[in-house]
Amino acid sequence: MTDEPNSSQITKGLSRLLADTYTLYLKTHNFHWNVTGPQFRSLHLLFEEQYTELALAVDMIAERIRTLGVRAPGSYSEFAELATIEEATSAPKAEGMVRQLAADQDKVVKTIRSVWKAAEEAGDEGTIDLLSTRLAVHEKAAWMLKSSL
Repeated sequence: MTDEPNSSQITKGLSRLLADTYTLYLKTHNFHWNVTGPQFRSLHLLFEEQYTELALAVDMIAERIRTLGVRAPGSYSEFAELATIEEATSAPKAEGMVRQLAADQDKVVKTIRSVWKAAEEAGDEGTIDLLSTRLAVHEKAAWMLKSSL
């Protein structure tokens, strides 16, 4: 499947991706609940669409980590340690929510790209396939958010 040195890099990178995805899921769900203002309905629905997709993604990413023979992180403390996404502890105005989520989608894209090279070098097609799918989803989500500004 993969060679040992790259396998460790891949699973560490996928663990970061899992933490980023879960943290972004929670943040997006938080903003879905707390958005207000003239764009309420459209943003409420957009955030719901995005957090629903993220909820499904965390399972795919965790299962890929397990397929590679490593325990998947699954606690808030582990996610906080691994994630590049900062959690939201308040509810900014709608435009601030959109800006934060767009920037966070871009951070996830960066995380994906950081894992890609190790997966390619290891010939890990399963991980590359997952990363390719996730990259397209996050690039589109960032575009949709930025287009709302």
